[in-house]
Order: sequence, then C-alpha cells, then structure tokens
Amino acid sequence: MKHKLKLYLDTSVISALFDERNPERKSLTESFFKEIKNYEVYVSEITIAEIQKTLDQEIKEKMNEEMTKFLVLTISDEIEELAKEIIQKGAINESYSEDAYHIAIAIINGMDFLLSWNFRHIVRKKTKDIVRMINTLKNLRQIEIITPAELL
Repeated sequence: MKHKLKLYLDTSVISALFDERNPERKSLTESFFKEIKNYEVYVSEITIAEIQKTLDQEIKEKMNEEMTKFLVLTISDEIEELAKEIIQKGAINESYSEDAYHIAIAIINGMDFLLSWNFRHIVRKKTKDIVRMINTLKNLRQIEIITPAELL
C-alpha cells in the first residue's frame, strides 16, 4: 500500500470552506477537500478551541462536523517547548501564539505538510525560514508550510 502524505490543517483551512467573503479561496479549498481522501489528515486541540470561538452558530456547527473526519493531535511538553522557541526566534509574534502551536504540533507529529491560508503569520517566507532553521538546529524533520491550493 502506498504511503499517504500526512497533512496538518490549521483553522483557516476549515473555516475557508464556509467563508463566502473570499469565493476564490473557498473554491480552491473545496477542490482540495475533494482530494482529501488521498491524505492522512490531522487537526489539533488548538484547531478545535479556535473553532469554538466562532460566533456564527451555524458555521461553527458546520466546522465542528467537518472536524469529526480528522484525527486530533494533542499538546505535549515537547510541543510547548518548540512553540515557545518559534515565538522567541521571531517566526510568530507572541500575540498569535496559537499559530506557533499549529507549527509545533505539525513538526513534532511528523507531518509532511502544514496547510494554512494564514499569510500574515504562517504561510510566509520569514516564518518558513525561521522554522527551517530551528528544525535544522534541533535535528527535527523539516515540514512544508503551504496553502491547500499548492497540493492541487
């Protein structure tokens, strides 16, 4: 049996399925979800917590329903430590620590890709460069940080 690539989805990928404000991103995300069976897909307790903050009850229920299809990763001491280092090295601002946790969870759990639509903090050159440096120095597996559209 062929090895399936392991994907970690941050909250922006789940929410994009229901975001009418950005039709192109919604369409690209829907196309990606048509192919999702080809991957081993994970989310985390951070993703679940962020979804619970959604004010629109109907959208929150739809996102929760979507989440039931994926394996949920939990936070460990090793993840806490890596997330703090990601913040300390300047990849993610401390005000957005959840984003550092998304990255740390994906790395520690051996994901091949972290998928996100968060261009402000996650899918950007500075973050990718710092994460690559940290992983190299700590002898951790490298991870690709990309948008769902890049897997299509």
